[in-house]
Amino acid sequence: MKMKKAAAAFLALTMTASMLAGCGNNTEATQTTEETKQETEAEPVDVNVTALKGPTAMGMVRMMDESDKGEIDTENYHFNIAASIDEVTPAISQGKTDIAAVPANVASVLYNKTEGDVKVLAINTLGVLYIVENGDSIQSAADLKGKTIYASGKGATPEYALNYILEQNGIDPAADVTIEWKSEHSECVAALAQDAAGIAMLPQPFVTTAMAKNPNLKVALDLTEEWDKLQGEEEEQSALLTGVVVVRSEFAKEHPEAVADFMERYETSVEYVNENTKEAAQLVGQYEIVTADVAEKALPECNITYIDGDEMKEKLSGYLSVLLEQNPESVGGKLPNDDFYYTEE
Repeated sequence: MKMKKAAAAFLALTMTASMLAGCGNNTEATQTTEETKQETEAEPVDVNVTALKGPTAMGMVRMMDESDKGEIDTENYHFNIAASIDEVTPAISQGKTDIAAVPANVASVLYNKTEGDVKVLAINTLGVLYIVENGDSIQSAADLKGKTIYASGKGATPEYALNYILEQNGIDPAADVTIEWKSEHSECVAALAQDAAGIAMLPQPFVTTAMAKNPNLKVALDLTEEWDKLQGEEEEQSALLTGVVVVRSEFAKEHPEAVADFMERYETSVEYVNENTKEAAQLVGQYEIVTADVAEKALPECNITYIDGDEMKEKLSGYLSVLLEQNPESVGGKLPNDDFYYTEE
């Protein structure tokens, strides 16, 4: 009898311990669920984005429109379109903007100047430089020998790109051609109007604007194509690039989810712009980047793209290497380290 009572007592004690353990597990599960819920319901991050007025901003217009319409609920995006790179670089270095579309070489300069405080997320614009002329004398890059070329962008990417293409085609930029440097693209357009046999190097969308004003103008060379011809069968291929998207390193470290969200939405926006020219042109006009009419004609020639990861690193590092040879200061004195190229952690 005593053994039966002892067994019963032991069984009751075991059941009680089991129930207590179950309660403990339920409490832990509840706490885990609450923590997960809190993480899921975390407030969206404020993401400040700046783009230059021109092709580097055009690929963002779909995303900008969605943000303005309240169709994005993952993060709080704040877009700003700057008229000059002089407005963008201080905003990045001072932490006033988190993500920015900038000229490709400027990204390298910023990296070196800030000692690694920026990373490149993606290439957003390939080459937008073209040789235009009033006549019909330019069929290849070699035909530029002995010519006068109106251009703007001395001391910047346009000069280095033109010099590279000329040199690789056996033309000495200092002796075999005359390059008349202007302070603005509009001055090149005006010079063409005064020169019946004029030749100029212009970027889009200024090419489209110039051709609208002067129907005798025609595109003679696409410098992106000329650059690509020079790559041959080299293992590492560079590309003529115009713009990239950079992120502050600190922001990327603190908010990797926000960076991933931006990259996904931005890639989708670029695809929309390239596949829906007419609708995208209306948005470009809406955000006063250029008029909708000009945008509709220029967008197919603006080489707006989205390239990230290893391909981005290969093309951008090759491009910066060419610029380094032309002028080390164009990339900030030296090539960036590997941490310049963003990879999702």
